[in-house]
Amino acid sequence: QVQLVESGGGLVQPGGSLRLSCAASRFSLNYYAIGWFRQAPGKEREGVSCIGSSNTNTYYRDSVKGRFTISRDNAKNTVYLQMNSLMPEDTARYYCGAVYLKRITTVQAMCRGASYSAMDYRGRGTLVTVSS
Repeated sequence: QVQLVESGGGLVQPGGSLRLSCAASRFSLNYYAIGWFRQAPGKEREGVSCIGSSNTNTYYRDSVKGRFTISRDNAKNTVYLQMNSLMPEDTARYYCGAVYLKRITTVQAMCRGASYSAMDYRGRGTLVTVSS
């Protein structure tokens, strides 16, 4: 089955770290821009970070700049989101989505304007809870 699978979520104390993984099954991520999105209870889904074809083409929402790092390992067909200095307001279900590279204009546009439901591939999410 062609799919994206997120993993790495869990319960962590404020100030802690987690690394989320987004792995592709039965297709290659090489040709796709990947985004991490999150949705907290009672809130709309928001773009957290997106990455283009290389690790130098990235976007972060302001609230996670300097704390989160997105990266891709094409050999492992996986995209990661390293999250440091986690805060309670980072609590949410985190999803990854993939859009064919030729369909995006910029990774910023993908993160800020693209409809998650319209992405080529979507995962089911992994829950991140930041609490003491």
